[in-house]
Amino acid sequence: MQLARLLFSQGFGARRECEGLVLAGRVRVGDVVVDDPFAETDATEVEVDGVRWPVHAKALLMLHKPAGYECSQKPRHHPSVMGLLPAPLQRRGVQPVGRLDADTTGLLLLTDDGALIHRLTSPKHHVPKVYEVTAKHPVDAGQLQALRDGVVLDDDPAPVRAAAVEATGERTLRLVLTEGKYHQVKRMVAAAGNRVEALHRSAFGPLTLGALAPGHWVWLDPAVFAAPATASGGQPSTLPM
Repeated sequence: MQLARLLFSQGFGARRECEGLVLAGRVRVGDVVVDDPFAETDATEVEVDGVRWPVHAKALLMLHKPAGYECSQKPRHHPSVMGLLPAPLQRRGVQPVGRLDADTTGLLLLTDDGALIHRLTSPKHHVPKVYEVTAKHPVDAGQLQALRDGVVLDDDPAPVRAAAVEATGERTLRLVLTEGKYHQVKRMVAAAGNRVEALHRSAFGPLTLGALAPGHWVWLDPAVFAAPATASGGQPSTLPM
């Protein structure tokens, strides 16, 4: 692939902008500055303005979402999580896989792979998501059983059940869901007789946040969702965050 075309595919701007980056000597392949935008390359990593950038046909990221950010390209009341990503990722059109509320923290996936988004969000595939809930009132056995048996939400007469649930403290519980209805955790806990005060997603399928700090992100290998796995598959990004 021509170098300028490769840069374009990675979100470094329009074709002419990418050609300009190369002509200005701002791009390295390996240890060599390449100033021919039409030079053929099969590089798996490029360096632009001193920042190394791995080449991915499709981007898949894991972000530790802080509170106070909306999972929307057009946020209404808070900044968008997209602002936590470098410009090339924003330009190439990555988007959240599902949504977390503005006040919810934790594991958020982002990708520009539409087929993967469908597979991970479709209830037919039963991808488990783990939520850590802090409740307003003490959690009792009756509430846990109601969540296991199924609670009825306002917009759906069919009971909605947790795939698993356990108390983790007097006012905390861990809830596993395999679907993603609007405000589902908050509404389920309310229907069971309590109220969510804080909510954190700690796992998505085989992925966990590990030591990833709030507001930071890592690249993921898409193969992590091809088969059951226990490791995140993420590598720390080398880009500004």
